[in-house]
Amino acid sequence: MKISELPGDEDSRATCRTYVFQDESHTLGNALKCIIDRYEDVQFCGYTVPHPAEAKMHFRIQTNEIPALEVLKRGLKDLQKVCDHTIDLFEKEVKDFNKT
Repeated sequence: MKISELPGDEDSRATCRTYVFQDESHTLGNALKCIIDRYEDVQFCGYTVPHPAEAKMHFRIQTNEIPALEVLKRGLKDLQKVCDHTIDLFEKEVKDFNKT
């Protein structure tokens, strides 16, 4: 996954950033937004897919004090945990089903 940061204005702090995810879309954007939106320190979290013909997604994070990059890293790790749990649960249920 390739991620870059859009340049902000001169007054922009580390707590307010927009990241560009290459080759990603609503699938990752919506799932990541749902995770990060629940964090206490987050003021705003949202994403856009500028154009369907472009394979990129813009992801915006604004926080009170924690750097936006730290929140993004935490969100990606938490989303990975959710995905791992879902896969484990699915595989367990398939195994249980096949036993019957």
